[in-house]
Amino acid sequence: MIATVENIDRSTTAALVTRAHTTTLKTGVEPSTEFEKKGLARYAVNVGTKCGHDCTYCSTGSVLRMHDSFKAAGENPFDLGYAIVDPTTPERVAYDARTIKLENRGMVQLCATTDAWSPEAQEYDLGRRCLQAILNEPGWSVRILTKNAAVAKDFDLIQQHRDRVLVGLSLTAPPSKAQIMRVVEPHASTIPERIAALREVHRLGLRTYAMLCPLLPGVADDLESIEELVQIGVNIGAEEFFVENVNPRGKNLKHTVRALREAGYNREAAAVDQVRHKIEWSGYVVRLVGNVQEALRRHGALGKLRFLLYSASLTETDVAWIRRHGDGVVLLVKE
Repeated sequence: MIATVENIDRSTTAALVTRAHTTTLKTGVEPSTEFEKKGLARYAVNVGTKCGHDCTYCSTGSVLRMHDSFKAAGENPFDLGYAIVDPTTPERVAYDARTIKLENRGMVQLCATTDAWSPEAQEYDLGRRCLQAILNEPGWSVRILTKNAAVAKDFDLIQQHRDRVLVGLSLTAPPSKAQIMRVVEPHASTIPERIAALREVHRLGLRTYAMLCPLLPGVADDLESIEELVQIGVNIGAEEFFVENVNPRGKNLKHTVRALREAGYNREAAAVDQVRHKIEWSGYVVRLVGNVQEALRRHGALGKLRFLLYSASLTETDVAWIRRHGDGVVLLVKE
């Protein structure tokens, strides 16, 4: 069953996307081999199939393109301008958190493919309700990942379970590039808002980690930008630094190029457009790895790096380089 709500505005940071659909999923707390390989979590929770942050570079549509919710909503999984969320997710999460055997419990990623604090998720308080459902049961810990500073409203709950929760707000560029990122992340919190929330996490003595993802070519892949982001992570006491390049799947690079050009960011658009070709893509990834390693090395934090990298799109030469210079790289292979 799909319901559609038009033009709701409950976000603390931006208006909701034009079309916000609701659906009913089947999953609650589900094992995630993918995230376990990445060292992120053993389990994952998702609150929908399309996030209202509407980031142009998002690859979720490619990953979930065969999901029935898109057809039921009458939407193309590769398009922008809408969201699909499941208000009933917390009930399934509570059931799974209670019934999965204690010896099998572990870290849960909230969320994996969508955002539990996105504008349409806030409408149903999904982030807090899922978080509470998990933390009500022993043996669970949670890794929060969001692009929305609204998670700060739930710091009171996190404080009650401070040893069991890791808080992360994805940083995709330094503050100096905030205006550019507003173009490609139209309904997410601004970069300064996310940084302010992370600083509050640190001030409260809560656990945090840095997620620098994705670092777009021509926007945030240079050493100066990465150095600035790493400094922020160091200052907020990040336990780990997870880093990823932009995912080239689907239409996300085309969407990003178009949005940047329409906003007048032609140099950045050209840089993103260039990496649509394999050789240039591979070169971008290798440069990014090297710059991230160098920035963390300067801060004595290279041991905290987890650069999550799929090798399939790299040239053989660049894969060989990565293997020789693999400090902090988690080299993954699609099965």
